[in-house]
Amino acid sequence: MVTDTFQALVARKTNGGQSVRLEDLTEADLPDGDVLVDVDYSSFNYKDGLALTGKNRILRRFPIIPGIDFAGTVSHSSSPEFQPGDKVVLTGWGVGENWSGGFAQRARVKSEWLVKLPAGLSTRQAMAIGTAGLTAMLCVMALERHGLKDSGNVIVTGAAGGVGSVAVRLLSRRGYRVAALTGRRGEEPFLRTLGASDIIDRAEYQAPGKPLEAERWHGAVDTVGGTILANVIAATAYDGAAAACGLAGGTDLPSSVFPFILRGVSLLGIDSVQCPKERRIEAWNRLARELTDADLAEVTTEVSLRDLPDLAERILAGGVRGRTVVAVRGSE
Repeated sequence: MVTDTFQALVARKTNGGQSVRLEDLTEADLPDGDVLVDVDYSSFNYKDGLALTGKNRILRRFPIIPGIDFAGTVSHSSSPEFQPGDKVVLTGWGVGENWSGGFAQRARVKSEWLVKLPAGLSTRQAMAIGTAGLTAMLCVMALERHGLKDSGNVIVTGAAGGVGSVAVRLLSRRGYRVAALTGRRGEEPFLRTLGASDIIDRAEYQAPGKPLEAERWHGAVDTVGGTILANVIAATAYDGAAAACGLAGGTDLPSSVFPFILRGVSLLGIDSVQCPKERRIEAWNRLARELTDADLAEVTTEVSLRDLPDLAERILAGGVRGRTVVAVRGSE
């Protein structure tokens, strides 16, 4: 039943920076848009942690509802593409950064940002996948477009995180031999459950290395950046590729041209924010086919809106495993 107010996690500007707390809002507090969605679930991502802590200036305007993704049911639409009752998912497009996002029981957005859920995929499953899972699939798709072959050796950095854990599962399911690079050795059983064949200590790749190392990887999914990505590239085999999608370890790339001009290595940039809708639909359809309920259960924990401020520092410190689903309606 629709009520006059709904709960939302709201960030407001303060003299000392910003504050984040649960508030009761009305639809008048939402930005203009042609589709209103009753949000069932959101998810908690690394970028959300940056937003809630005020780091990296993720939030571009105040007040704002953070949350870079959500899934729910259309309650009102003036777009011919969507009807009340449609199940939809949203990721990217600056939502949760400069447009109020998914940490609320209602969201009003532009119809061109929405994707209809594939048949058989629930709103909870969609957020068990979320922005991180979509990004992981975009990485896999890019590597395969480049020519990565089944049974190739692939490394996933930040493997116990949201993007990394889904990437390990997707790649292992498709027949690749997956090495999981992590700084959390205690996560080895978890990563092997996802299909990792080898576990590599992050310390092996943290120190600056040679411009070229022995050829180990036919492909890579990198969520970290910095020196770790440079060392991955240096160890990538001839005509291999690294899909780069994250910056948890730094925004620089202290590499050289040698891997690119002597081995023909390719660096594939992966952006899930402005990704064209057609590619999103392809990725969501593949995710619905290739990930099972059991897969998602392995990588997912569930929290409420009230839990998020306390989780922010933990996710930035690498203390959150896999995917975190936010039960928005369960926050009442």
